[in-house]
Amino acid sequence: MIAGTGRSAPERVLTNDGFAAIGIETSDEWIRERTGIRSRHIAGPADSVTSLAAAAARGAMEAAAVNAGELDSIVVATASPDHLLPAAAVELQAALGASRAAAFDVNAACAGWIFGVTVAEGLIAAGSAETVLVVGAETLTRITNWKDRNTCVLFGDGAGASIVKRASRGRGILSAYTRSDGTLAKLLWRPAGGGVNPVTPEALADGTFWIHMQGREVFKHAVRSMADACDRALDAAKLSSDSIDLVIPHQANIRIIEATAKHANVPMDKVYVNIDRYGNTSAASIPIALDEAMRTGRIGEGATVLFVGFGAGFTWGSLVVRF
Repeated sequence: MIAGTGRSAPERVLTNDGFAAIGIETSDEWIRERTGIRSRHIAGPADSVTSLAAAAARGAMEAAAVNAGELDSIVVATASPDHLLPAAAVELQAALGASRAAAFDVNAACAGWIFGVTVAEGLIAAGSAETVLVVGAETLTRITNWKDRNTCVLFGDGAGASIVKRASRGRGILSAYTRSDGTLAKLLWRPAGGGVNPVTPEALADGTFWIHMQGREVFKHAVRSMADACDRALDAAKLSSDSIDLVIPHQANIRIIEATAKHANVPMDKVYVNIDRYGNTSAASIPIALDEAMRTGRIGEGATVLFVGFGAGFTWGSLVVRF
């Protein structure tokens, strides 16, 4: 079960109107109509995946009444770690002082938190953990091309955290579904920056170091895959859409969210949306939204929540959780 949640975001907020000041030819109306985004949080010099993840984790630990010494495992979902070596999770472990926890990363892009919670469930089922910290944390704006208006307006930074424990009293994960399709990887990827094409002056100059996205193709696959993920999770949980109290989707694009809700036959007033204030925070988007929903009373005891996400890879997945 999800026993506690937390979130963190950088103090700096960039509104759509702010892009004009940095020389991007766009407008608030253009961005809002196409994405639903009004503003996003941008990491400053003092912000990092580790610092954001630690702040979110502390919030989740406090909510769950768990201390660092009780953590058996730490799973960090991120596509923008502070370092390629070691894992972001071990840096978070050190920051929290969780000395007895096994710590490792999951890179499933925007579906990362769903994959991370699924891994946590497996660790608990296998008997190797009782208390798992799952964090989605990103500083995507540091790998975004700020000269490309088609991508730089989309992304924001932040972290969301969850404490996952063994289910009790009918609460917990009712179903989980995860899938991937690596044949479509180049529709949303970073061509350079890894071992095959390392960071070079040329990679920075020609833009191959930054995120590249074929927006229309990504949109098409996202709608199709998130619809499939909703169906699979509901079927596995033996539930209808009428049984769902709230849907928390990955916050990538308001049109994708609306299309997913329509397919799932869930009215938009039962869909949690905060993309207008955060933009696309990749692996952090679902757990940030979850924490907001928990702390504003949108999720009460006994509520059944459907989580669904889609991201680079392509990766996609869903969870049905009873709180």
